[in-house]
Amino acid sequence: MAAPLPPSPRRTLLGRIPLRERTYLADALRTETVGGVILLVAAVAALIWANTYASGYAAVSHFHIGPEALGLRLSVAHWAADGLLAVFFFVAGVELKRELVAGELRDPKAAALPVAAALCGMAVPALVYTLTVVLGDGSTAGWAVPTATDIAFALAVLAVIGTSLPSALRAFLLTLAVVDDLFAILIIAVFFTDDIDFLALGGAFAGLAVFYVLLRTGVRGWYIHLPLALVIWGLMYNSGVHATIAGVAMGLMLRCTRREGETESPGERLEHLVRPLSAGVAVPLFALFSAGVTLKGDALSGVFTRPETLGVVLGLVVGKTLGIFGGTWLVTRFTRAELSKDLAWADLFAVATLAGIGFTVSLLIGELAFTGDEGTVNEIKAAVLTGSLIAAVLSVVLLKLRVRRYRALYEAEELDEDASGVPDVYEQDDPEYHRRMATLHERKAAEHRRLAERAGAARNKPDSPA
Repeated sequence: MAAPLPPSPRRTLLGRIPLRERTYLADALRTETVGGVILLVAAVAALIWANTYASGYAAVSHFHIGPEALGLRLSVAHWAADGLLAVFFFVAGVELKRELVAGELRDPKAAALPVAAALCGMAVPALVYTLTVVLGDGSTAGWAVPTATDIAFALAVLAVIGTSLPSALRAFLLTLAVVDDLFAILIIAVFFTDDIDFLALGGAFAGLAVFYVLLRTGVRGWYIHLPLALVIWGLMYNSGVHATIAGVAMGLMLRCTRREGETESPGERLEHLVRPLSAGVAVPLFALFSAGVTLKGDALSGVFTRPETLGVVLGLVVGKTLGIFGGTWLVTRFTRAELSKDLAWADLFAVATLAGIGFTVSLLIGELAFTGDEGTVNEIKAAVLTGSLIAAVLSVVLLKLRVRRYRALYEAEELDEDASGVPDVYEQDDPEYHRRMATLHERKAAEHRRLAERAGAARNKPDSPA
């Protein structure tokens, strides 16, 4: 009788990430963190401008510019939402493609955690919002508002409280946000598209086909791709489908795998070029013309009394936290996976709370959900800001409670005792590393022997102190 097969080993969730992923993560988070600080400044500037010179803010936001013959004579605020955010979603598309072919989402088993966490982190807030407005006899139109996580703002909060969060938690947060963005895009495309101009949509798809062929045949040059991208965007906008979908589609078409002799793929190279533009210009300008909430009348006092706004706040603060935490717990409950021994469930809960910061996409969905009702849109924006602020404060408190543990883990990850340029934890299987360390310890031992001899000689001198 054959012996039973040994049970498969349990996978570790949120363990140490590969060195290549860690390097990519550090570069991406550095840009997003700076962008998050700029985004925060833009949001504050919008609030001050809208509440000190409301007429000027409205005049600039509603000022129309663009070629009317092409159906693109839009307001400044409209250009920011449909035009500049297309850059943001282009980067999101590239990130998603890279995750699918070379990152955490490449392995279905590894992808289970961020996908489950993201799905639950969107479903539970939508459910919390819906229950709140049904019980309060409100409108269910805003169910999607609290479903999105703003990675730039979340990282800005991390920058304020310190940079010692372990890379595994940072990678989880970034991958979670990428998957979150994907589902937010699908929500916008499916639920916020009304009348479709199939001729314009067909033109957009034809442009995307040309874009794909140019990429696959190795045709380069921004003077070719940029005009084509603008044409695709314009056609997508006129089709009735939200124009940001064009950015996602083009991002997903880029090659994100490295070929022999390449230090980075075309997708990675273009992402490095465009990400600073997205994080430092496009998203902050969108915030400048979307976060201008007039904090007068019932905008703030009604946040906790009107069912729609209360649903947004509870969805972001309670729904996001419970959804992400619960999704992660379900992965460990029904798969052979367990949390890294270096972390505790309290760490996951704190990061889940941090993901309750919904800003960019939440504001966009709020505008789409209540189009034509400026008063409700203003109140929904106030609710998004309030919920995001509460989530930020809670996450700061929770993360601060574990900051000593995080600092110890971070220092262990950064230690490079042999000065090779690679952290020691990634060299444990390299024989050369151990030879370098042996040489280093031999030098230290020789130095200590020399110091011991000198100390002994000094002690044996007649005039040495007793």
